[in-house]
Amino acid sequence: MIDPQMHLKEEIKLSQRSSSAGKLQSADASIKLPWLALLALAMTGFICILTETIPAGLLPLIGEGLNISKGLAGQLVTSYAIGSIVAAIPFAMFTSGFRRRPLLLAIIAVFLVFNTVTALSASYVLTLIARFFAGMAAGAAWGMIAGYARRMVPEILKGRALAVAMVGTPIALTFGVPLGTMLGDLIGWRAVFGLMSLLTLILIGWVLWKVPDYSGQTTNQRMTFRQVFVMPGLRSILIVVFTWMLAHNILYTYISPFLEPIGLSERVDLVLLVFGIAALISIWIVGLLIDRMLRPLVLISLIGFVLVSVALWVGGTSVPIVYTAVVLWGLTFGGAATLLQTAQANASGEEGVDIAMPINTTVWNLAIAGGGIVGGALLEHVGAQSFPVALLILLLVALIIAWSAKRHGFPSKQ
Repeated sequence: MIDPQMHLKEEIKLSQRSSSAGKLQSADASIKLPWLALLALAMTGFICILTETIPAGLLPLIGEGLNISKGLAGQLVTSYAIGSIVAAIPFAMFTSGFRRRPLLLAIIAVFLVFNTVTALSASYVLTLIARFFAGMAAGAAWGMIAGYARRMVPEILKGRALAVAMVGTPIALTFGVPLGTMLGDLIGWRAVFGLMSLLTLILIGWVLWKVPDYSGQTTNQRMTFRQVFVMPGLRSILIVVFTWMLAHNILYTYISPFLEPIGLSERVDLVLLVFGIAALISIWIVGLLIDRMLRPLVLISLIGFVLVSVALWVGGTSVPIVYTAVVLWGLTFGGAATLLQTAQANASGEEGVDIAMPINTTVWNLAIAGGGIVGGALLEHVGAQSFPVALLILLLVALIIAWSAKRHGFPSKQ
């Protein structure tokens, strides 16, 4: 016979377990992203990218204002990139024990100071120095943003939080640079840098208002560069970062000469707008799926970019094919930073993420510089028609490495 009291006790236990599970599910459902705090980080990234790239659209005006050639004016972008490369890793190692919000505010203040110097400077040398220090601030900022965003949310939302924090990059590339170029024609290039300083002042208030503070790492928690670099999977991810971004920057940097044979060199603004809108859609898709599908999204993105290179190789003389390829290119690139930084954060763990991200920043900037060098050499000696073949080789290497690194770098399950 079944003891009625025993049966009743079992029913009570099951009911309690069901209630607890329901509460947990309800708690999970009630978790919301700290949107304003994450968007402040995205605004920081927006200012980083805008400060880096805005001179490219203002080269003639800057050249006239400083009485220098366009070639010398272009070195303002180079100086910024060098500052980022030099600063990223040493800064992260030196400041790992610092509280996070005061450090972020100090970095933003550096942008305020040196963008203001750039706006007021009449000396080319002083402007170069200002750009170098602004680049150092960018290297420091990119080393912080990913880890900061991930600390704001529980494990189940870390990928989505990073996607929001990274949205400033495609927005700056899609809308910020063209708008800044247009404003430069209307109000002058110095006023554009002054406006960026004003945005930075607003950001300082925003960070004080909404971004939470966190402690730095204790001496026992801190990891060395070597400890992080040898972590399983991290080097595979870095190879993918370099080859993927090198391929992207060869095409992105020299998109105008590539489009010239089909008569689109005068429509580069429209082509890049199409690219940027597709990239924004990509970030939205990646933000929704990254916490469940990191590996598939990486592989799909790389395969999509491979198809872009094949399409441009075979049909690069067709305007419809080029525009279709540009849409697919934007869809494959928009979420790349979020995907790769999430993979690095997962591989390095919470203790190593503040070192892994600056390593990523360094490799990323080396790929940007490499895109200019390799793309320029190909353009000079072979012609722009060689770009798709170079892209295809680089992307196949990235795809093979990403496919092979399925245990640690890009695991099948998150």
